[in-house]
Amino acid sequence: MSGSTRDRLEAVLAKIADPKGEGARTCLTVYAEAARDAADAADARARAGLSLGPMDGAIVTIKDLFDVAGEVTRAGSKILAEEGKPAVRDAPVVRALRQGGAVIVAKTNMSEFAYTGVGMNPHYGTPGNPADRRRLPGGSSSGAGVAAGDGIGEIAIGSDTGGSVRIPAALCGVVGFKPSRQRISIEGAFPLAKTIDSVGPLAKSVADCHRADAVMAGDRFAPIEPVPLAGLRVGIIQGSPVEALDETVAKSFPQAIERLEGAGCRLSDERIALLDDMARVNSRGGVQPVQAYALHRDRLERRAADIDPNVRVRLERAQSISAADYLDMCDERAKLIPAMDARLANIDVLAMPTTPMVAPTIEEMTPPDVFARKNAMLLRNTVIWNFFDCCAISLPLPRASGRLPTGLMLVARNGQDRRLFGIAAAVEHLLVG
Repeated sequence: MSGSTRDRLEAVLAKIADPKGEGARTCLTVYAEAARDAADAADARARAGLSLGPMDGAIVTIKDLFDVAGEVTRAGSKILAEEGKPAVRDAPVVRALRQGGAVIVAKTNMSEFAYTGVGMNPHYGTPGNPADRRRLPGGSSSGAGVAAGDGIGEIAIGSDTGGSVRIPAALCGVVGFKPSRQRISIEGAFPLAKTIDSVGPLAKSVADCHRADAVMAGDRFAPIEPVPLAGLRVGIIQGSPVEALDETVAKSFPQAIERLEGAGCRLSDERIALLDDMARVNSRGGVQPVQAYALHRDRLERRAADIDPNVRVRLERAQSISAADYLDMCDERAKLIPAMDARLANIDVLAMPTTPMVAPTIEEMTPPDVFARKNAMLLRNTVIWNFFDCCAISLPLPRASGRLPTGLMLVARNGQDRRLFGIAAAVEHLLVG
């Protein structure tokens, strides 16, 4: 970070206020004066040779679902904005960022209730993708993806229950990290599915994601040490995650794998039967939809017309899932998680496309049937690793002039977050070079 924190903050506030940009749709609440105070305090510490840690003076945005004391937490919803009670205290994530000296400048837009991978919001607008403003940003952390891509702050904090950090990262051309679920507190984050939700950062570099992750997790921070790529065991997933790729992804993903091979990685094709077991479990409706429906059923009964229709139809679909099926799905998932952990024991990292497609245009997503189909495609690869409770990161792939962003997803076993950052840093350097 170059320049004073206050100078960098003023540049960010100017971007947010620019009527020609996406600031108004990206940032739903702007904390201009509080951020100026925090920036001035960070600069004073810097002049005194003091530091609160790796996030001191970093300009940060937070997703609209995190509690901020004294504010109603909207989670992208008109109903919650009107009926919600102000939060009593900051979410632990927000508190950790503040205590670490981060300058929180804004709350960012999102899919209503965090329940699509598309990022459209009929209540607060849909921020345009940094690569092409006609295209959607991905969701549910839509504003976080645009903020990171547009430089509205250095780091954006999102949440990921089925890909909501990694999808916008891939579509907006930035880095997005989904930690092992237990790593970072989800208290004070409006839930989608409490047994699956996780909190993660988006930024333009692996290093920036790493320092945000360390502060939010309460880890002792140390700079990333890139893992040597020569001899690294990289599993190239086979089957459905690499099927039906669009033209851009079908070109960029193999090129990335060729670079890994050229760097001396030990590649292996990995066909994982456990993905079929996951599909069998989810064929009865899935764990996440039931938890989401249980949370919102009162709102569905009272104010269904005020919910995004694309979100509402997903919520309503889960009301027919029986309690017996839900309990069976929870039990079977609990058995499959350690099975996947064992399956990945002899691989350092799995590699696959983050999404099988580039960002669709906002206009083409208007028909409900197209929305449902493309939402499912965007979520297809990322949701796997929420189900199996792994950690994963999306890295932007090199793109030729005129090409849209695509992402490379690297996946590691639960609890291997620090090592995954080391691998991701090395791969990032390889791809950039």
